[in-house]
Amino acid sequence: QVQPVESGGGLVQPGGSLTLSCVISGRTFSSYAMGWFRQAPGNEREFLAAIQWTGDATYYADSVKGRFTISKDNSKNTVYLQMNSLKPEDTAVYYCNAEAIPYQNVGFGVWGQGTQVTVSS
Repeated sequence: QVQPVESGGGLVQPGGSLTLSCVISGRTFSSYAMGWFRQAPGNEREFLAAIQWTGDATYYADSVKGRFTISKDNSKNTVYLQMNSLKPEDTAVYYCNAEAIPYQNVGFGVWGQGTQVTVSS
């Protein structure tokens, strides 16, 4: 079973940057994409970005397009989320999912523990 482990979160000032990592252990399913999501207190989990397991096609939610970049290193079974120009409203727990459908707020794979990102001065 695919098990993601997220890391890289922390406290950052508005306008700052962070890079999140997600290491995927277990089998990967090429029919799905690898996705990043976030969930803020009181809100539902929302889709942020996805990248296909095969090929390099990427997808972004409008809320992060131009600020966040998703990438992967297949040799390390790792997917990254580079986050720039962070805003206080980006504060949330960030999750990855190995069986995501671009633009959908669902992931069919196992959810990791998430990593907290707090944007505050």
